[in-house]
Amino acid sequence: MKTITLKEAFSAKVTISRQLLIHKINTMKLKKYALTFLYVISATAVVSAQYKEPEKKDKVEIFRPEMAFDSLQAKKMLAKGSGVIKGVAYTKQKHPLGYSVPFSPRILANKMKVVLLPVTPYFEEWYRLRKDKENIRKKRFVYLSDQAYRYRLEAITNSDGEFTFPDMKPGKYFLQGMLDYTLRGKYNAYTGSGYNDYGGRTDYYQQKEYSKNIQDRIEVFVEVKENGEIVKVKLH
Repeated sequence: MKTITLKEAFSAKVTISRQLLIHKINTMKLKKYALTFLYVISATAVVSAQYKEPEKKDKVEIFRPEMAFDSLQAKKMLAKGSGVIKGVAYTKQKHPLGYSVPFSPRILANKMKVVLLPVTPYFEEWYRLRKDKENIRKKRFVYLSDQAYRYRLEAITNSDGEFTFPDMKPGKYFLQGMLDYTLRGKYNAYTGSGYNDYGGRTDYYQQKEYSKNIQDRIEVFVEVKENGEIVKVKLH
């Protein structure tokens, strides 16, 4: 029987320990690579399984009168006369939800453009069509033809909302303006709750300010009955 010296036994023990350590390290690496591989496969599977919802396209509907526009009639109605249309343009502040607020003060139209259109049969059909079809929220709009819109007069209000259309012939006209203003107000914002020793709860609020840009479409029909007449109107 071969006798093993102490030195040889220690050397053999060190060699075995080193091999075990290398084996353990290799095993840990294999586990790490396996986990990484599984993560990549899993992530790829998740990505490939995702479905991207397509964006909805806003459908805009445009309506126009079918009647032919008579430019000669419109031109004749806008010829110079001796009547005058004088008016004041304004609106009243509305609630954020859109309804009117009682006793709210006037908001005068400062430097607003007022458009005057002659009320021809074509215009009357457009107006009826607009009442029947227009829905801003559903993106349904009713437009005049480009030719019909060219036959118009324009005036600009002063800071008091006053405007004038001089040299008007007897006839019926439609006035329109787009009045922009900022709605301002205050509201109570919830900031948190507190509890006492008896289970009671107290809610806390902080008053904050808000602002919202509003555009009101203000319109009115007006009639000049005879030459030389001064017609006063409120456009609101």
